[in-house]
Amino acid sequence: MSASPVIHLIGAPTDIGAADRGASMGPEALRVAGIDRALRAQGLTVLDTGNLIGPHNPWQPPACGYRHLPEVIAWNTAVHQAVGDALRAQALPILLGGDHCLAIGSLSAVAQHCRAQGRKLRVLWLDAHADFNTHTVTPTGNLHGMPVACLCGKGPQALTTLGGPAPQLQPSCIRQIGIRSVDAEEKRLVHQAGLDVFDMRYIDEYGMRDAMRRALEGVDADTHLHVSFDVDFLDPDIAPGVGTTVPGGPTYREAQLCMEMIADTGLLASLDVVELNPAFDERNRTAEVAVDLIESLFGKSTLMRR
Repeated sequence: MSASPVIHLIGAPTDIGAADRGASMGPEALRVAGIDRALRAQGLTVLDTGNLIGPHNPWQPPACGYRHLPEVIAWNTAVHQAVGDALRAQALPILLGGDHCLAIGSLSAVAQHCRAQGRKLRVLWLDAHADFNTHTVTPTGNLHGMPVACLCGKGPQALTTLGGPAPQLQPSCIRQIGIRSVDAEEKRLVHQAGLDVFDMRYIDEYGMRDAMRRALEGVDADTHLHVSFDVDFLDPDIAPGVGTTVPGGPTYREAQLCMEMIADTGLLASLDVVELNPAFDERNRTAEVAVDLIESLFGKSTLMRR
């Protein structure tokens, strides 16, 4: 990846995997909040590729433990192709979601690209939830609670093999940060998989700095760094515009430190921004906070010392 790749903004306006309607409006809310302008302010070249097209949300109950599975497959197939195209063009894709099930398509493309390039992959999963449910333990059937499990090979074959033979990711390449809501059976699966989780208790006890230092250990110039940023990672006091708010998340300053430490590596190579739901927001406040943090991911810093 070049020092300053072209940014490809890829809109995926769907709430197909979510518990509530409204995340389909997320890409436009981020555009209204000035994501293009904020990235250009960091000296980056930005190409907004527009929105992907996929099936509408039929709003049906789960079938065999999955809700809207055919539609989720269709949307993730489109995301996989678009993110893969951006990476092959040596661009840096930013997926504007949409709900978090879309990370299956995004990260399948990233993992496929890393295998083809012979590069290591590190995934930072910024989220209130572990997203490691399966159809046998999910309380809802909503696929936005299953992307990490699917990427690790636990899910329907059409999703687990989207970028090649399953699994797309090894648990050892994933670091989850900010977790504070995990279903009981899901917790068992997370422990079984051996995921590295820096939950909110860890952050309370040791601080965001230590969590990020450990999450970034081993990242080097041969590492593709992917950030999957679920906006419900943030505390609802600063980010109310999500469908699944969980109190007790990172503060604004903790989130800024997280983003700045990622930026300090200079290795960010792909990004998801998901679960922004303007239907629950206050005058686009959450989108503006998200854009501010994304700007920090790309180099805006509060650093005053030399």
